[in-house]
Amino acid sequence: MLESAPLPRDFFARPVQVVARELLGKHCTMRCDSVLVVARIVETEAYQSDIDQASHAYRGRTQRNAPMFGAPAHLYVYRSYGIHHCMNVVTTHDGDPASAVLIRAMEALEGEPVLVERRRIHDHWALLRGPGNVCQALGIDLSYSGRDLLLGNPTFLDGSPPPEPVVVTTRIGISRSQDFPWRFYLAGNAAVSRRDRRAEAMTERA
Repeated sequence: MLESAPLPRDFFARPVQVVARELLGKHCTMRCDSVLVVARIVETEAYQSDIDQASHAYRGRTQRNAPMFGAPAHLYVYRSYGIHHCMNVVTTHDGDPASAVLIRAMEALEGEPVLVERRRIHDHWALLRGPGNVCQALGIDLSYSGRDLLLGNPTFLDGSPPPEPVVVTTRIGISRSQDFPWRFYLAGNAAVSRRDRRAEAMTERA
């Protein structure tokens, strides 16, 4: 599992929708309290500044969203509603457009006890369900915003394409640009934050 190489910068320097879809099934590794945690990415969302009013970069560059305008393969972390941190992977190439992939959900593969301790729950599938829970479990906060993924911790590893079908649907938890089909998740995975039955039915017929 851990013999895979880290994803190169070129992987992220592509259209954000492509990266969001192809991150599914990849492994995220991180040292948490000296324990190696390995998790499988099962749900993502794409955000793109030039046409997407839900993007934090839609109205231009600020001190908060500056990492979105930087080089690909960096983290952009923000606080949602002043409570939860959310981890995004920047896909911007030369700052045009500013784009990032929100990691919405993952499935724990190794190091689960430390995640249980941090989340204070024992439901395997709920440990990393939802972007706020991902950051709480991994200990990711605003200090990680701007971090280069190629330097490690966290690290995103390459691997084989997932065997499950990919469900393509609209994003959730936003009030603008709601119709963009920019959420991607692995069909049948119980860690996914919210299933879209209609989109799943279309995936089955494809």
